[in-house]
Amino acid sequence: MESLTFSALGEPSRLRIVELLRSGPSSVGEIAESLAIRQPQASKHLRVLADAGIVVGERRAKRRLYRLEAAAFTEITQWVDSFEHLWLERLDSLGRFLDTTDTEGASDGNHDR
Repeated sequence: MESLTFSALGEPSRLRIVELLRSGPSSVGEIAESLAIRQPQASKHLRVLADAGIVVGERRAKRRLYRLEAAAFTEITQWVDSFEHLWLERLDSLGRFLDTTDTEGASDGNHDR
């Protein structure tokens, strides 16, 4: 997983652009208008997102439409999934703790009915 991806998504305006593009392709002008930012700012953010492989721009007639690049999100998903064993270990540990606590409460006669 490249840190470039997280660096690009770490800026709030760029994250908002990604969230906006979830609903489908948009032009720079549409993005700027939706997010209430100037078109040059939107272009700059889109360039960073494109350099990180998160969005792709396609020329359609006189407009350039930007869409999300699925491969970037596949990489993010794989990276997040690589931490699953940590969560499973913690949940198993919590389960053992709760079992111990429940057993101790039952042996003391201090359990609710």
